[in-house]
Amino acid sequence: MRMTSTAFTDLEIAHMLADAARLAILPHFRRPGLSAENKLKEGFDPVTIADRAAETAMREILGEHRSNDAIWGEEFGQTPGTSERTWVLDPIDGTRGFISGTPTWGVLIALSDQNGPFLGIVDQPYTRERFVGAADVAEMTGPFGRQVLQTRDTTDLAQAILFTTFPEIGTPQERAGFERVSAQVKLTRYGMDCYAYALLAAGQVDLVIEAGLNAYDIQGPIAVIQAAGGIVTNWQGGPAHNGGRVLAAGNAQIHAAALDLLKDA
Repeated sequence: MRMTSTAFTDLEIAHMLADAARLAILPHFRRPGLSAENKLKEGFDPVTIADRAAETAMREILGEHRSNDAIWGEEFGQTPGTSERTWVLDPIDGTRGFISGTPTWGVLIALSDQNGPFLGIVDQPYTRERFVGAADVAEMTGPFGRQVLQTRDTTDLAQAILFTTFPEIGTPQERAGFERVSAQVKLTRYGMDCYAYALLAAGQVDLVIEAGLNAYDIQGPIAVIQAAGGIVTNWQGGPAHNGGRVLAAGNAQIHAAALDLLKDA
C-alpha cells in the first residue's frame, strides 16, 4: 500500500489543490459554448466540465501525496481512507453563478477529522483571491497582496450586514426564521454563494444564513471563518460541519442575537 507522503505539510497540499483547481477551471469561465448538465429531475442543480475537471485534478494530487486520507467530493462522492482524516472538496461552489459569469463562486477545500474541519480554503480563481484558515493561520492573498483575516466586531443587529444565496432560503418555516433576522439588520444581500463566507472572514459583513447545505458546501468556510475569529453553527447552536441549516457570524455576540431569532424556525 502506498503511504502518505510527508514531503509537504497539509497546508502546502491544500494550496496545491487550490492551484490545480484554478488551472482546471479558468479556461472554461466566461467562455462561449459552456454547457451545463442538470443533476436534478426536479429543479436545477448544474454541473459543468469545469467542476469535474477541477475535482479530478485535486483527487490526483491527494492520491499521490495523501493516499491514506479519505476524500469527499461533490462530483465523485466518497473515497475511504485509513487515517481518520478526510479532504472535503467542492470544486465549484456556486455553479449557477459560474455559468452566469459572476465571480461569486469558488473552490472549497477542507481537511477534517471526527471533530470537524481544522484547515480550510475558499479560493476565487478569477479574482485571484484566496482565503485560508488553519492553526495559527488566518490570511488572504489577492490583488493587494497578503492580508490578515479578522472578522467584524459588530454586536448590534441593527448595524449588521447579512448575506445569503437564495431568497427563499429553504422551507417556508426556514424562510420565516431568516426574515426575522433580516427585518432587524441594516442591510441584506442575496446571491453571493461561498463568497459570502469569505467576505465574513475578511471583516466585510457580519452574518451569513443558509439552509439545505451539504458538508462540502460549508466545511472549508467553517475553518476559514473560525480562524478569523468568527463562529459557525447550525440554527440550534450546534455543529454545522455536516451541513443543513447554517448560521455564520463575525463574533459570539452577533451570533447569539441572530440565533435567538432562528432557533424556533
